[in-house]
Amino acid sequence: MNVIETKDLTKFYGSSRGIVDVTLSVNEGDFFGFIGPNGAGKSTLIRTLLGLISKSKGEAYVFGKDITKEKTQILREVGYLPSEAAFYSGMKVCDILELSAKMRDKDCREEAKRLCERLELDTAKKIESLSLGNRKKVGIVCALQHKPKLYILDEPTSGLDPLMQKEFYTILKERNDEGATVFLSSHVLSEIGRYCKSAAVIREGRILVSDSVEKLGHTGVKKVTLRGVKCIPDISDAKDMRFENDTVHFLYSGKATELTKKLADLDFEDISICDPELDEVFMHYYSKEEN
Repeated sequence: MNVIETKDLTKFYGSSRGIVDVTLSVNEGDFFGFIGPNGAGKSTLIRTLLGLISKSKGEAYVFGKDITKEKTQILREVGYLPSEAAFYSGMKVCDILELSAKMRDKDCREEAKRLCERLELDTAKKIESLSLGNRKKVGIVCALQHKPKLYILDEPTSGLDPLMQKEFYTILKERNDEGATVFLSSHVLSEIGRYCKSAAVIREGRILVSDSVEKLGHTGVKKVTLRGVKCIPDISDAKDMRFENDTVHFLYSGKATELTKKLADLDFEDISICDPELDEVFMHYYSKEEN
């Protein structure tokens, strides 16, 4: 079953592009990463899926429900964390968590307590006295405390220190193991590679690729490093070439025979050819689209 399904989903803000012809599916029980640079359309897709902004055209369903006609029913079953959560000033954290639970007509006190302990969140403090990271924790608890079937999280770790990021993903992994579906947007590629099962790459409002993280990492692209070179070589099909001191790094997607012919004319001391890291693979998708 597809928990999220879109077909040619498009959103324009007047003449400005939001997302264009997004066709995407997320399976039940998946841990799905939505990757793209700032301004690529990640937040626009999420807000459109939740009915927070209206689509321009196309179709989208969450739990098989139409995002326009049945958005209230959808929101009851979703834990949503916006990239920048806003709260009523003057309220204590405990009051905000209680208000969030009441809006869903649920008693979440025990689960909220467990989450706050794990995230080291002081519920007695007023929201305006909290740091950015602790305000992010409040948003996380609001999204997780009712234990929904689907988590939609927009840049969830921004503002969290590394230890809290690790604990946050541990919690999500536990929820995912229990059968919940996780859909999160990020521009931190290492997070996607470490935690997600599937991922999609978006650029300028359009989906470039969507597949399992494992398959996305097997593109036929190789990372080449030449040591002891005196100048930048001219190699066709080379991407993201960097020259540091006497060392050149680049990604290569062409034929191996063509690469060896080019290298035969170069003067270098050492070479290594290996599979690139996942973040380098995703940068290859961006550069491939540009060219």
